[in-house]
Amino acid sequence: MPSSNFVDYVKIFCRSGHGGAGSAHFRREKFVAFGGPDGGDGGRGASIILRGNRQYWTLIHLKYQRHIFAEDGQSGSGARSSGRDGKDIVIDVPLGTVARDAESGEVVCEVTEDGEQQVLLAGGRGGLGNWHFKSATNQAPRYAQPGEEGREGAFILELKLLADVGLVGFPNAGKSTLLSALSAARPKIADYAFTTLEPNLGIVEVRDGHSFVMADIPGIIEGAHEGKGLGIRFLRHIERNSILLFMIPADSDDIRREYDILLGELAQYNAELLDKGRLLAVTKCDLLGEELVQELRPSLPEGVETVFISSVTGLGLRELKDALWRELEKENR
Repeated sequence: MPSSNFVDYVKIFCRSGHGGAGSAHFRREKFVAFGGPDGGDGGRGASIILRGNRQYWTLIHLKYQRHIFAEDGQSGSGARSSGRDGKDIVIDVPLGTVARDAESGEVVCEVTEDGEQQVLLAGGRGGLGNWHFKSATNQAPRYAQPGEEGREGAFILELKLLADVGLVGFPNAGKSTLLSALSAARPKIADYAFTTLEPNLGIVEVRDGHSFVMADIPGIIEGAHEGKGLGIRFLRHIERNSILLFMIPADSDDIRREYDILLGELAQYNAELLDKGRLLAVTKCDLLGEELVQELRPSLPEGVETVFISSVTGLGLRELKDALWRELEKENR
């Protein structure tokens, strides 16, 4: 996807600022023969901070800014004058960004709220001036603390979309068509597999002025947790969805089997996904009569609410929105 503006994975190298050195200065003024120590403290090195910004939805602004170096704190000087602190570097990231250590893979921090700030690398502390070390037995200390060194490291930033409802299904299940029917989003729609190559978000209006965010995730195929198809590249976006809407076409050979395959892929990627609320939408039902719908019911998976819909004719869309809203209210209790 070289031409795509959606970037949800970047690797950056960062280094925070070194702390400024403390000063070993002595007071020297006319008529003051033995001025005492008056060396000031060094300034703090600049930190590197991640800040959540709801105006961002991709990490593309970091794609070509792979090296981020913060400035050092200034050294202290005479008259107990402290050095200037380094100016922190604040990196705006979309909500749902996870920072991992590139070597260990451990999560360093997560940013999920607008305006939330997480320190990625703290700057080094400034050294103390020599006046801090004056005592009754050492009234003229000729040493001061050096500044603390800054830290450096490589980090991987991953974006996991924050949405209320995530659409899960095989390619060509009608996910993009449903998103365009329920919201103002206009994802690419075509009659071939993997039309959707990047997640799309849309706001769905419900009754009484309520709304929720729906995410169209690229299609999953059997073996996706092992990297097949688009693999785990987009499976991580499902982790942050409140509930999951499974979508299977009415002309599927075996609806229950396809549902089990999708559920199995999610379970093998992250078993915690099975704890999320789930609904099933049987799509492309505009050509089905009531008799065919009744014939399909015995083949449906058990334990999940099912809605028959058609995004083209609008069949069942109101019922689907109400069912999704009820499930969201249940999850938020």
